[in-house]
Amino acid sequence: MNQSDNSHIAFRKKFAYALPAFSLAVVGIPVYVYIPKFYTDVVGINLPMLGILLFSVRIFDALTDPVMGFISDKIRTPFGRRRPFIAIGSIVLTLAMYQLFNPPHTNPAYETVWFGVWIYLLFLFWTVVTVPYESLGPEITFDYHQRTSLFGMRDGFLIAGTLMAASLPAIVQLTLSLDGTAAAERSKFFWISVIYAPLVIGSCLWCVAVIKEQPQTMKQPKVKFARGLRTVLQNRPFVVLLAAYTISAIGNNLPATLILYYVEYVLNSKLADLFLLLYFVTGIVFLPGWIRLSHKIGKKKSWLGAMAINSGAFIGVFFLGPGDAWIYGILVFLSGIGFGATLALPSAIQADVIDYDELISGQRREGQYIGLWSISKKLAAAAGIGIGLAVLGMSGYQPNVEQTESVKLTLRSLYALVPSLCNIAGFLIALAYPISSEVHASIRSRIAKRNEGEKVWDPLNPQVEIALK
Repeated sequence: MNQSDNSHIAFRKKFAYALPAFSLAVVGIPVYVYIPKFYTDVVGINLPMLGILLFSVRIFDALTDPVMGFISDKIRTPFGRRRPFIAIGSIVLTLAMYQLFNPPHTNPAYETVWFGVWIYLLFLFWTVVTVPYESLGPEITFDYHQRTSLFGMRDGFLIAGTLMAASLPAIVQLTLSLDGTAAAERSKFFWISVIYAPLVIGSCLWCVAVIKEQPQTMKQPKVKFARGLRTVLQNRPFVVLLAAYTISAIGNNLPATLILYYVEYVLNSKLADLFLLLYFVTGIVFLPGWIRLSHKIGKKKSWLGAMAINSGAFIGVFFLGPGDAWIYGILVFLSGIGFGATLALPSAIQADVIDYDELISGQRREGQYIGLWSISKKLAAAAGIGIGLAVLGMSGYQPNVEQTESVKLTLRSLYALVPSLCNIAGFLIALAYPISSEVHASIRSRIAKRNEGEKVWDPLNPQVEIALK
């Protein structure tokens, strides 16, 4: 495989790669938060059936990620391994989104089938697009620091897209003066789909047009799916990275699930939306600074610093109570300083881990790594939601009433203490991550020498000679 270590990526190229992350955020809060209530309260499908469909599609979604990664690693087309999936998948994804957001007026049985068909197609083609899209990133450049800049822009766009996706229903409702009736709710989701349809397709097609894949000249051995996953999990730097990120992500998903409960019942405030906005905007604003810092001290140290600031500030939230909303706002701001970096830096680190795998295996297997990474993110989100709501329910929580001190203690612990402890655990695991900028340079050098037929040794295990592929 002829791979050049580009020392600079043009802004136009970075922007073209990052933009789909903004538009694809529509398969997030609108689908996870707004669509279920829309289908039960407006469309009128059965709530338990909706729950079964959502639970089953989450499992289906997690299972398809590594399969899609495996397929996109192995396929060969004149247009590359990733770009055909991104281009074609974005069109079907947009169709599924439009149909899901605009159900017909008919009987509940038909509407339930409609929801089931289109929610499955939505998540299937979201995987078809996002796994190859994220797998494309590590191929764009093999430069240690340029990757940080590239993934920083992508994940910054992801945060901004999530913020837009969360606020767009309210913006549409306010702009069109919708009154909250069933017809108005249908109109709101129609306009959301009209806004996002060209945005998703246009951003993905532009990315495909601007980003060119690396030519695949190395012969890919025929390896079965299960064996491929096992060999990926034998990559020690990846296992360390995945474990640290997953444990930290489980903790970080608890506040996302419980913020509405914490702000209302512990702080006695109605400003949860404002605090969320503050957190997201702070993460975006400080992300470029983290990227510059990583160029000076390395990705690992910067990531550890971001986790330390994120959890170090947030643990103070545990000690707050009624009337402390302004202190909470300060702590949210301080915690948000590290938020963007905790997303972008692990992605950039993962690209270096994939290079190490290429040195050991002689293959470029971005898709399989991204597939496992995606499962980790989704399981962390599911665990955060499941653990948070289950424990809160068992503590005696009752909606729309003053909570007992026991429930408030549970809320404070789940919202602030447990996430901070998860971040501390992730921090300690991440200390064992072994690839620095110097080690990465050695990895890239040894890949080149190995491809020329020279004998090379594993830079992380100097006594181990790497077999010629």
